Amino acid sequence: MRVLVVSDTHGRHENLERILEREARIDRMIHLGDAEGHEDYIAGLAGCPLDIVAGNNDFFTDLAKEKELKIGKYRVLITHGHYYYVTAGVEDLKKEALGRGMDIVMFGHTHWPLLDYGRGIVALNPGSVSYPRQEGKRPSYAMMELDGNGEAHFYIRYL
Repeated sequence: MRVLVVSDTHGRHENLERILEREARIDRMIHLGDAEGHEDYIAGLAGCPLDIVAGNNDFFTDLAKEKELKIGKYRVLITHGHYYYVTAGVEDLKKEALGRGMDIVMFGHTHWPLLDYGRGIVALNPGSVSYPRQEGKRPSYAMMELDGNGEAHFYIRYL
């Protein structure tokens, strides 16, 4: 199973379209917020099941602020992250996810990619597809792949 994880598209979809062409076959897509009203367009682009949550720039939306998912054997919390003050660090978010029995927490908001395996939980931020802030400012996304044994492997990728 291949899961594409993106965040912070902010209504600019050129890079998301390039990513979908590059990754070709995906089984599920997760968008971690700040789609800015383009949820239906993104769902059409994905061509597979889409899980999406509201970000701090998703005004007047019915999107949930977070969701708990099951991906293979893993319990996954997805959120934009701003309610957990992720710009100051991910410890509060990891603590919340662990308290809920999650194996993985995925978030956006910072526009910085992050893959952290600490404290018994995987914390994943794919960065921003449209407005990257990390050094080099390359648009980024993440892939979660489940191998034949059901084990998860994570990759941060750049355009």
